[in-house]
Formats: sequence, structure tokens, C-alpha cells
Amino acid sequence: MSDPLRLLGWENVLVFFLLLETLCEPGRGQIHYSVQEETNKGSFVGNISKDLGLQPRELAERGVRIVSRGRSQLFSLNPRSGGLVTAGRIDREELCAQSARCTVNFNVLVENKMKIYGVDVEIIDINDNSPRFRDEELKVKINENAAPGTRLVLPFARDADVGVNSLQSYQLSSNLHFSLDVKSGSDGQKYPELVLEQPLDREKDSAHDLLLTALDGGDPVLSGTTHIRVTVLDANDNAPQFSQTEYRVSIPENTPVGTRLLTLTATDADEGINAKLTYSFRNEEDKVSETFQLDSNLGEISTLRSLDYEESRFYLMEVVAQDGGALLASAKVLVTVQDVNDNAPEVTLTSLTGSVSEDCLPGTIIALFSVHDGDSGENGEISCSIPRSLPFKLEKSFDNYYHLLTTRALDREETSDYNITITVVDGGTPPLSTEKHIFLEVADINDNPPAFSRPAYSTSIPENNPRGVSIFSVTAYDTDSGDNARVTYFLAEYTLQGTPLSSYVSINSDTGILYALQSFDYEHLRDLQLLVTARDSGNPPLSSNVSLSLFILDQNDNIPEILYPTFPTDGSTGVELAPRSAEPGYLITKVVAVDRDSGQNAWLSYRLLKASEPGLFSVGLHTGEVRTARALLDRDALKQSLVVAVQDHGQPPLSATVTLTVAVADSIPDVLTDLGSINTPTGPHDSDLTLYLVVAVAVVSCVFLGFVIVLLALRLRRWHMSRLLQTSAGRLASMPTSHFVGMDGVQAFLQTYSHEVSLTTDSRKSHLIFPQPNYADRLISEESCEKSEPLLISDKTNASNEEPGVAQHFLHLFSQSIFCYSQNNYIVSHCFLCWRLA
Repeated sequence: MSDPLRLLGWENVLVFFLLLETLCEPGRGQIHYSVQEETNKGSFVGNISKDLGLQPRELAERGVRIVSRGRSQLFSLNPRSGGLVTAGRIDREELCAQSARCTVNFNVLVENKMKIYGVDVEIIDINDNSPRFRDEELKVKINENAAPGTRLVLPFARDADVGVNSLQSYQLSSNLHFSLDVKSGSDGQKYPELVLEQPLDREKDSAHDLLLTALDGGDPVLSGTTHIRVTVLDANDNAPQFSQTEYRVSIPENTPVGTRLLTLTATDADEGINAKLTYSFRNEEDKVSETFQLDSNLGEISTLRSLDYEESRFYLMEVVAQDGGALLASAKVLVTVQDVNDNAPEVTLTSLTGSVSEDCLPGTIIALFSVHDGDSGENGEISCSIPRSLPFKLEKSFDNYYHLLTTRALDREETSDYNITITVVDGGTPPLSTEKHIFLEVADINDNPPAFSRPAYSTSIPENNPRGVSIFSVTAYDTDSGDNARVTYFLAEYTLQGTPLSSYVSINSDTGILYALQSFDYEHLRDLQLLVTARDSGNPPLSSNVSLSLFILDQNDNIPEILYPTFPTDGSTGVELAPRSAEPGYLITKVVAVDRDSGQNAWLSYRLLKASEPGLFSVGLHTGEVRTARALLDRDALKQSLVVAVQDHGQPPLSATVTLTVAVADSIPDVLTDLGSINTPTGPHDSDLTLYLVVAVAVVSCVFLGFVIVLLALRLRRWHMSRLLQTSAGRLASMPTSHFVGMDGVQAFLQTYSHEVSLTTDSRKSHLIFPQPNYADRLISEESCEKSEPLLISDKTNASNEEPGVAQHFLHLFSQSIFCYSQNNYIVSHCFLCWRLA
């Protein structure tokens, strides 16, 4: 048997034992350097031998080398000086783009100690890039009727440098009409805007040439310019409007080329060429124009090439919609690339020993390896595991490096070798894994708080809801197990309108179901902002919060309220005036109403429900204006009654009505006269009152007739007695005639009881006249009936003192009693014939 030491060589055996000696002491460390970009090849970065505690000559002896993956070597070791030097010119912008901090990470391995040291070199930015506009010339259009203060969005400049060397400010060339305003976006970018200061006159100046300069903050200051030509256009009333100010779309990185991502929609209220919209990108980066295309007519954005999440995680672009009149609107589009689990984890063995002593103490290092996954997020989260039955464990050493350690003393007689399968699995769906046969064990840690499926929730509930109804359910998941995964829910308490939130809603602590504790009223409360806390049962417990916006939806529960016309509370109606000379379309009045609801439930329409004269008036559907539909005619009644209905557009619709009275008159006196008639209610009661008055007049006439007959009888009796007494001795002839009751007494009686009585509710048109004596004769005619005037009939005074018979006079009196009918009232004129008795 040959001597194994001679076969291996003494030097190799010595190195082997040195490695075994260092297995129990895993190396750790982090070294930091910095160097400016654009330095020459071989420029000194740092003294690596000093930081490792070695002499320069020991670097080669101990096998010190740089370990890096996936990137070209930017640095190298100088074995003579023991320093770290640049391997070529370094361009910071090429490495890190515009990241605030640019660091190059790699590892240095000391082979004989099997120690790994992390090195990060910060690349210091220098002002080697000036601000740059995408286009050297920009054409901008603006309407000549644009109001001062109108803003025009200008292209922003880009500076590849960072910090103070990046873009700091803009300057605009001097001019009379425009000024410059610079706004800072949420991404830190400065966006210049052109502000109109003075009104434009296209006939005077049809174009304005401006120069926009971008300045950085380096020393010396670098700048870039672009020429802006502002073209003044004729008036275009309406600018395009996007349905959203910002569009967001999220797509997986394996989306096929040519897939339509989204369609931007903009509208323009103009017509013709001013309403024809064209879509285009503005201020897009090269990678945007190379990756996406925009249909200028349809506004559709689709992919031009395949996406790679590892190359770019999102794309921010600005889309402009411009009409034919040069007005435009802009909207931001954020395309987020979703990572697809298309990269399996990689395992790289850095150092491995083939055998180990069976009396090795617990914690002895068996192997050193690194893991890497090109994906990110959950797809890039890696978990390493080994069978739990083995006496080994995995310990994370540095970054993505792991040590495989023993957990107890090994017994070779019990087990001679261990075929340890190390399984590396990522967190993608479906997960990808890689297996490596080394000694490894992973200890799992439970450190996950409950997580909600969304960062925020929103829901709605109609008003007038029943109490106790369930509103929404929130669910939080905990990736732990046992008590650490048992979640309870709570609501943060605060006061709303002086009332605790707990009086409005509650949440089931076990299920996360939200309940309404009272019926909501949209007109008093429109939304609730809730904060839900999910807490696990671990020790100590972990929790997370999520906001929940509860919106109250309006229901059509309020009828329209009529504000005008308003009427007194005594039940009377107002009167609107309309001259007879009014032309069709003449505005009579306007009904004004409001609805406490909102949206379609508060959209009101007006219609004419009922009219005393159909076709005479019309009501505006949306304005409520009451107008004449045709010219007024003489046959139209003086009083017109209209019933206007106001209805909302809820489901079901609710409505209210108002009654209007319109007086038709040609002059103010006629209006005043007619108002009395209009405001006097007519009906069966008025007709009965007139009948009673006629009966009363007839009764009085009968009584008067009886009285006159009695007087005549007495007169005849006295006349007969006087004839008898004429034969007497003259005693009766000497008596004065004044002692007898003659026609003079009847005349005095009639004069005493001459009066006027109103028969109807309109005292100015319906009269009963007992005339005074000596009135002029008046004839009864149809004309006097039409004019609704009281009629007086009397005989002329008999100058010769020839008196007709009493009976004849009374017959003539009643034959001339007239009942006249006018358009609105019954006018009863009871006319008497009075005569003078000698």
C-alpha cells in the first residue's frame, strides 16, 4: 500500500488541514469604498489588504479573489500594492441610471480561511451630463381668446446626473405675453408650464418664438435649450377632456406582443374639425416609444415588443389628445409590469469539503453556498430547506450566502454519509425549485403580521337601510400557523357629528363582517371613513390596519319642494296677470322648485297637469316657465286656473303640484275690477243665495202690494163716504182734506222705503232698486242686460194730474220686473214704476 501523504504532497495536506481548522469559524464582514465615475483604468479605490488584515504579498498566498456573478468585472486586485483598483472606465449613469445612490456590490473570498467578505463601492456622480430636451424645437398652439392665466404644458428636460448635478431650474426668454411656472411632481421631476399673462391678438401676432433653458446645479453649471414656437389660432370653445386624469394598467411580463393594454377616451364638446381628436405620446422616453405604440385615432395603447420585469418594472408615459382647433388635454398612463415566475432559483457552491471528522463539534461548517432568483417580489422570495431528520442546519451567513452546519456530533459507525438534498423554492405561483446535494438545514422563522388582500376597501349602502344589516366583510390572512394565524378584527373609535362611531357601525371580531347599527340618511351623512385593525394572537401580537370607505347612496325619498309661487296659509291662491294683447310665448310666471335628493333623483321636469282653457298656456319642461301658447281671444274667460305638476326622475318618481290663477285684463282698472270677481268663489252655494234673495224680494213685493191694496181700499171707502156726506148740512164739506190719507201718503211711504239691496256676492253688479220718485224714464233693453246694469222703469209725471188706476199701475209695475243674466253673475234688477200723486 502506497503512502497517501506522498501521493497528495505535503503542501496540499497542510492546506487541507488549515481549511478544516477554519470550518468552525465562519467569516463575516462588509467593506465600503467610494470612487468617482469616469476615472481611468487602474485608479486606486481602496487598500483591500489592509482592510482584510493581510500583507499585500499574502493576497496570492491565501487565495484572495473577487467573487461576483452576472456582471462584468469593474474592479481588480493589485497584488503588489494590495489595493483595489478600477478595471476600466466606470459610467455611473450606465450602471444605476438616476438612482440616488449607486453602489456596486461584490464579494472577496479568502480561500484558505473559507471566509467571505462583502465589498460595496459607491460610485460618486460628477457633472458630466447637461440637461437635455427630447426635441430641439416644440410647436405649441393656443387660442386667441385664451384668458390670462391659461397654462400650456411644456416638455421637461432630463439630466442623467443626480443630486445637485441634476436638473434644478428653467428659464424662459423675455417676452410680453408669457411667463414660466415650474411645478414639482410627486416623482421629483420639475415640470415647466407656460402661463399666458397678456391677451393674444392673432391678427397682430400670429406666432411667438420663445427659448426655454434648463439649468443644472453643477459646477460649472450646464444647460440645455429648446425652441418653442407658439402659434395663435382662432377661437375654439371647448378643449378635449379625458375621462380620467391618470390611467393605470397592470400586465404580466409574458404578455404577447401586440396585446392591447388599454384605450384612452377623450371627448370634445365642439363639432366638426374642432371635435376630431388625435392621440400622441409626449415627453416619452426611448424605452417607451420602443415598447409601446399608440393609435392616433382610437387612443389604443398596445405592446411593440415583449416585456421583461427584470429590465423595467413600470413605464410612465403622457398621452395628449388634441382637437382640430389645437386645444389639447393630457393624461398620465402608468403601466406596471407584473413579475411572472419565469426564473428558477440558482444554487452556487462557493466552498465545499468532501469529508469531516466524526468528532467534529456542533456548529462545524460543512459547505458555503449562495442562492439567487432573477425574479422579484414573491416570485423572488426564496426559501431553502433540508430534510428535518438530518443532524444539520442551515444558517444564513451574508447576503444570499448560507452555511451548512452540524447540530450534533456525528457517528461514522451509525451513518457513514449523508445524502442531503437542499431544496430551494421561490414564492411564485406556481413555485419553481432547484435541488442541490449538499449538507444543509433551514430554520424557519415566524414573523408575518396579518395582511389584507387590498391596501384599502370601499363599499356603499343605500340610505334608509334596515338596522342590523350586514354591509361588508374584510378578511386578513396570516401566513403563520396556530395562534399566530388566528386573527381578530377591531374598529378604531372616533366621534362623528358629536356621536361615537360605535353607534353607527360595528364589526364582528371573529368574522370581520361589518354591520349597520342605524338607518342612514344621505341628506345628513354621505360617507364614513373607517379604520379596521387585524391582530393575530401571537406573543407579542402583530397587527395591521386598512382603511374602509363607506358611502351612503341616495334614494328618491324627498318630493320636490315648490319655492315659487308661494301662497298664504289661509288657503287663498295668488293671481298672475296676463294682458289680452299678449302674443304667443308671453311669459306669465315661472314655477321654481327644488329637490333635496341628488343626481337623477333631483332632476326636475315640469308639465301642465290641468287647465281651465286647454291649449291656451304651456309650461317649459325643464324651466318651469308658464307662457301663452296662443293669442288671447275675447271669448277667453277672465279667470284661468292652471295646475302645474313638478316631478323628479327617481325610481319611482315623486311629484308635487301647484295651482295658479291667471287674470286676463287689458288695463289696470280692469284688473282691479276683475280681481274681485276672480277671488269671489262661485258655485252651487252662490246660486242658492241668489234664489233666496229673489224669493225675499217677491215676498217684500207681495207685502207692499197688500199694503197698497189696503190703502186703496181705505181711499175708496173714504171717497164713498165723502159722496155720502156731500148731502149733509155742510159739516163735512168744511173739513180739511189733509185729514184724509190720500195719494200723498202713498208717495211719502214710497219715498221713505226707497233703497238698494245686493242680491249676489258681487254687490257692484247685482242690485235690487227701489227708486226715488221723479226719476227719468228708462227703457228695458237687451243692451242693459248685457252690460249688467240695474234697470229703472218709471212713467213720466202726469202734468195734468191724471192718475191711472191703482190696479193698472201695479200690473204695469210687475210686468216690468226684469231678471238679467251676465257672464259670471246673476244680476237681479227689480224695477218699480213710481208716480206722483196730486
